Amino acid sequence: MSSPLPAPAAEPSPRSYEVRTFGCQMNVHDSERMSGLLESAGYVRAQEGSEPDVVVFNTCAVRENADNRLYGHLGQLRPVKARHPGMQIAVGGCLAQKDRDTILARAPWVDAVFGTHNVGALPALLERARHNAEAQLEILESLEVFPSTLPTKRESVYSGWVSISVGCNNTCTFCIVPSLRGKERDRRPGDILAEVQALVDDGAIEVTLLGQNVNSYGVEFGDRLAFGKLLRACGQIEGLERVRFTSPHPAAFTDDVIEAMAETPNVMPQLHMPLQSGSDRILREMRRSYRSAKFLGILDRVRERIPHAAITTDIIVGFPGETEEDFQATLDVVERSRFSNAFTFQYSQRPGTPAATLPDQLPKAVVQERYERLIALQDRIAAEENAAQVGRTIEVMATAQAGRKAGETHRLSGRARDNRLVHFSVPEGASAPRPGDLVTVTVTDAAPFHLIADPAGPDAYSLRRSRAGDAWDRAQADTCGVPSQGVSSAPGGSVSLGMPALPLRTA
Repeated sequence: MSSPLPAPAAEPSPRSYEVRTFGCQMNVHDSERMSGLLESAGYVRAQEGSEPDVVVFNTCAVRENADNRLYGHLGQLRPVKARHPGMQIAVGGCLAQKDRDTILARAPWVDAVFGTHNVGALPALLERARHNAEAQLEILESLEVFPSTLPTKRESVYSGWVSISVGCNNTCTFCIVPSLRGKERDRRPGDILAEVQALVDDGAIEVTLLGQNVNSYGVEFGDRLAFGKLLRACGQIEGLERVRFTSPHPAAFTDDVIEAMAETPNVMPQLHMPLQSGSDRILREMRRSYRSAKFLGILDRVRERIPHAAITTDIIVGFPGETEEDFQATLDVVERSRFSNAFTFQYSQRPGTPAATLPDQLPKAVVQERYERLIALQDRIAAEENAAQVGRTIEVMATAQAGRKAGETHRLSGRARDNRLVHFSVPEGASAPRPGDLVTVTVTDAAPFHLIADPAGPDAYSLRRSRAGDAWDRAQADTCGVPSQGVSSAPGGSVSLGMPALPLRTA
């Protein structure tokens, strides 16, 4: 009598991953590529609350505390890895490009380190580390493959990022980005528009164009008007309802871009224009090739052509040698500019930047006191600007994100056309939107960092179901999280909006 055949071996479960992102919008988009690469290699995204088999840190090197955050997180994972056989940790992004061997020296339990120019090597580095049982370090000095050609796992079905360029040709003395991302490389317009069209075909109705200096786009192929032309071309894509971009540079911001914004209906009335300092002397020390008068002139022309534009900015406090007079000039420009919100930073020395070796580095106490004065001024202006929105009827794209008090207020959240955050309620008897659907409501109240819209009844509320909402339903069905038709998913979802919320303040 023959022996029974052995039972077939069970298929091994796919390895799970988690990508943790620090830094700017460019890093967020890079993380989408890392997720896409891992899923193309057979990995699956880890369930919330579980211990992933692979944790990837996509790092930033712009601020000093980025280093501390990374090593703090790596230290927390050391005991987790010790009790999790086969777990791997990878570090990529700007800090990996800058620190290289330092990461493995300080955290030898890391399995792979890769830079900004070789994101595509991530799956191979992880596999080599497993096979060789030793850490893998691979840092390239220049791009071999344009990142947008890599697989991408989008975080949102209704909104997406599209890189139009990588790198930077400027030499700002406080900035380490050019040495980590390299010189500007521009994509061909046809490649960009094809990616935008593909996103729209998949259901997205909002796209954000990304670059270190988006308005210098075209310099590589000799067309100084290329960015304005690109905005107008996006206006011809059927089904694309919202186009945003970040970030431009004041020195290269030309009137043809303002005209393109004003004359292209799907380009949103929103502009992020980095100021950095209101002092002309400090701007020279920063090698920012514009002055405060030019900056204010740009804002005036934008508002003349786009009256309801919301303008946000970046500001650095405490640059080496900044005097009280210099700082007052910044306060004066902020007062005149009427920003709806701002990224505000305390200057920190970054090794490898010219500003790190400048004399007259300011004491922390002086920088902190000035920073707090700037925050107080900007908070007041933001509150006043938002209060001026009360009574306006606005269109809001619902998102999967929810406010901290959503459980108490039962409000949903979304973004107005000018990118202001709006918390809104759905009147009794009216249908709730899905993420990606659009509602028309009237602003009833305002706070410094958001608007509130509480319609008095169904007549004061209008819902437009969109292709993006349909795409959200399909995505939920694919993950067995099918929502009821016309009912929004519960507050607290994890899908991010194409333009992330500006932080209230960062140090």
